[in-house]
Amino acid sequence: MTSPQPRPNVAAIPTYVAGKPPAPREGLTVYKLSSNENPYPPLPGVVEAAYAAASRMNRYPDMGNADLYGALSRKLGVPTEHLALATGSVALIYQLVQAFCEPGDEVVYAWRSFEAYPIAVTAAAATSVRVPVLADGRHDLDAMADAITDRTRVVLVCTPNNPTGPAVSQSDLDAFLAKVPPHVLVVVDEAYVEFVRMDDAIDGLATYAAHDNVLLTRTFSKAHGLAGFRVGYAVGPEPIAGALRAVSLPFGVSSVAQAAAVASLEEEAALLERVDALVVQRDRVVAGLREAGWDVPEPQGNFVWFELGDRTAEFAAAADELGIVVRPFAGEGARVSIGEDEANDRIVELARRFG
Repeated sequence: MTSPQPRPNVAAIPTYVAGKPPAPREGLTVYKLSSNENPYPPLPGVVEAAYAAASRMNRYPDMGNADLYGALSRKLGVPTEHLALATGSVALIYQLVQAFCEPGDEVVYAWRSFEAYPIAVTAAAATSVRVPVLADGRHDLDAMADAITDRTRVVLVCTPNNPTGPAVSQSDLDAFLAKVPPHVLVVVDEAYVEFVRMDDAIDGLATYAAHDNVLLTRTFSKAHGLAGFRVGYAVGPEPIAGALRAVSLPFGVSSVAQAAAVASLEEEAALLERVDALVVQRDRVVAGLREAGWDVPEPQGNFVWFELGDRTAEFAAAADELGIVVRPFAGEGARVSIGEDEANDRIVELARRFG
């Protein structure tokens, strides 16, 4: 050995594949539907707050995140000690695996699910236990409970599930939690919680309050439209939230991101109006897909899932011809975000052509 070598697990870390941006096309408006971004601009007052914070960029951010912790505490009705912030909810996933797993410990999660999960687990030298989703894209919670062993330290429940779309119900989550040993941390990843419109939807705050081993993760990237600023937060019992804060990157959430998040929280009425509009578009797209003969999983986020198998690359190419970029998962399917009205029309057109 003639040079410094990383730990062996580093070489095994999967590569995160980001949504591809569209290439400009002459005479055709192109749309990026590959990253589940909010097509709306920032909410009123957010840009102004961000500009004001940017004018002080020569100063470090408030490492205590006092304004944002205070705003979240008031909105959610939880103590600030039960909150943890990070650069997006994905950073919280990295932090919690780092904080709760020794090398070789197991992390159970559905698959396919959020592709950052195996990256975070492998980076911590922990072991992934992937439990296949059901045929309709839902978590197989019974199988996930059966997969828990003496080595399991964390279980990740992505609801709505990215990329397949369905959400877990409260009754199913309650039944699952009753089977989980109390020393196992159950993470309810609610990145798309604002978009859920289903009977028996999860009440995340009530669930965490009733259990000592449940943590919620949420983000400002989706419904709030602050994907470029990277702000996520966790809600959990003080010992768990405190552990996440202990391993967090100092000054990780920028001053601009904090100011934008606080301003966005103050515009809840406008936020909900936009989310409702996106849900209407989602339902319109799903109706069009089913009319075209597609049996897509029930979407509860801001995206739809096409199960395509070996035709995934062909589907992505057909989408590109229509000026929309989707997120293909080779050999499995494609996730398509709900976007602008014209983009959504093209999703339905794509489904009719490709079917």
